[in-house]
Amino acid sequence: MKKMLGMAAAIALTAGAAAAGEKWDMPMAYSDSNFHTQNGKAFARCVSKGTGGELEITVHGGGSLFKGGEIKRAIQTGQVQIGERLLSAHQNEEAIFGIDNIPFIATSFDASEKLFAATRPTLEKILHEQNLHLLYSVPWPPQGFYFKKEVNEVADMKGIKFRSYNSSTAKLAELTGMVPVQIEAAEISQAFATGVAEAMISSGATGYDRKVWESLTHFYEVDGWLPRNSVMINKDAWDDLDDNMKNVLNGCADLAAYSGLWRSKQYTDFTMEGLASNGMKVGAASDKLVGELQEIGETMTAEWLNAAGETGQAVVSAYKEATKND
Repeated sequence: MKKMLGMAAAIALTAGAAAAGEKWDMPMAYSDSNFHTQNGKAFARCVSKGTGGELEITVHGGGSLFKGGEIKRAIQTGQVQIGERLLSAHQNEEAIFGIDNIPFIATSFDASEKLFAATRPTLEKILHEQNLHLLYSVPWPPQGFYFKKEVNEVADMKGIKFRSYNSSTAKLAELTGMVPVQIEAAEISQAFATGVAEAMISSGATGYDRKVWESLTHFYEVDGWLPRNSVMINKDAWDDLDDNMKNVLNGCADLAAYSGLWRSKQYTDFTMEGLASNGMKVGAASDKLVGELQEIGETMTAEWLNAAGETGQAVVSAYKEATKND
């Protein structure tokens, strides 16, 4: 609490020194009702207040300014100064981007925070090399499977068209006998309604926001992992700011990380209840299915560690050291 009060005081007392009336656009891939987007808007208001209106950030939700897959590149190249992206969608560039998608390595909010803490120094270094500066990161609720039929074992998944959002989920589909189809979050509802996709692994938040009960019938809790969204600034734009402005942005980022984590936890129970109240069957996956998925997870973990090399091994070792007494 003292830390939160200290950050709030710093934001309130620090005057911004950016060019008068400077305006930034902040693209986000998820709908305006999604908690990540709402958290981003609260961050933008914090920056406006902290700088006395010297810097105004306009949030563009739902992929309306740039589609999800375009956002990271748009920030890197300076088409926008700031934005939010699911970094695991870019692990084909750097394996470390996909560390939060390693199945069953971090399956709770506390574990997710410790994994991010172990990863952040390496992540920041790589992002700087890509002309990006990391501000804050917020986890999604734990991932579960959505289907339009009852599924009790991996054999029941064979041939199902599976919505993937990165190379890890595409690999998961292949290892379970499903057919991966790359689909951004903003396109989920249409994909299920038209039969382009028939299943996915995602949080309750995504399913609730996209009203997937209109096409799907079952949600199985497996707590596979907690992917994270990261808010980043174009590094050139960051370097152009003076220390006062950076202090405001950092203070607001710390508040957004704290608030986003809280929102994610609260949204978990809310969305589970929401899916059920709209007719979906919500519950834990069968022991057989969980066991089979854990075996697949071990395969995917070994493949990720091989791709990540010494860098990935060092991060995972640091994470395991931080959690060994849990």
